Amino acid sequence: MSKDLSQVPYGQLPGTSTFGFAEEFIDNPEPRCPCVLLLDTSGSMAGRPIDELNAGLASFKQALEQDSLAKRRVEVSVVTFGPVECHNGFQTADIFTPPLLDVTGDTPMGAAITKAIELIEDRKRHYTAAGVAYYRPWVFLITDGAPTDDWRAASAALKDAVNKKKLAFFAVAVQGADVGLLSELSPRKPLALRGLMFRELFGWLSNSLGAVSRSSPTQETLALPPPSDWAQL
Repeated sequence: MSKDLSQVPYGQLPGTSTFGFAEEFIDNPEPRCPCVLLLDTSGSMAGRPIDELNAGLASFKQALEQDSLAKRRVEVSVVTFGPVECHNGFQTADIFTPPLLDVTGDTPMGAAITKAIELIEDRKRHYTAAGVAYYRPWVFLITDGAPTDDWRAASAALKDAVNKKKLAFFAVAVQGADVGLLSELSPRKPLALRGLMFRELFGWLSNSLGAVSRSSPTQETLALPPPSDWAQL
């Protein structure tokens, strides 16, 4: 996906210099691959599930850091639900610090998806204003439940964004998730996690984002590694 400088004039957004190049991109003008991790931290994730999820996040950080290109191109933002909380804005993997997650309340999945779309659209405006190319953004949802809010409007917006190639969406169902409802909500068939193989899941995610970062931002399709080691296909 190439940059389009006609949509937002230089200097329009906060954080840009007088030359129109955002300060955060001066030292690292590499194309960016933004990824929002939408992580379910509802009460049903208590105990070993949340511990394994935290371990998976730590391994994700380590794997991206070991890829010299991905650590400068992949940007990560973590959003948990519920309530919906954005733990960090988009950060390249070399400076991203995984939050230590704990279980909280219910499962406002619709609001979380809406938040992810808003974050991505805002980030793309920053790229465009700074003249930085970017890859199609990713939204990666992990849940062990079902939405406790009205998710239909968020699902419609998500499917529209995917159909227009504004983002790529992946959903992972942990044991206990309502797979039928998740299939209705998601633009693509959700994957079912084998047990609590979060580290293997995040290994696949880091490898996939690494492959994206080594491609061209204008490349339409890319073969991703199969998720067979952690997903029940």
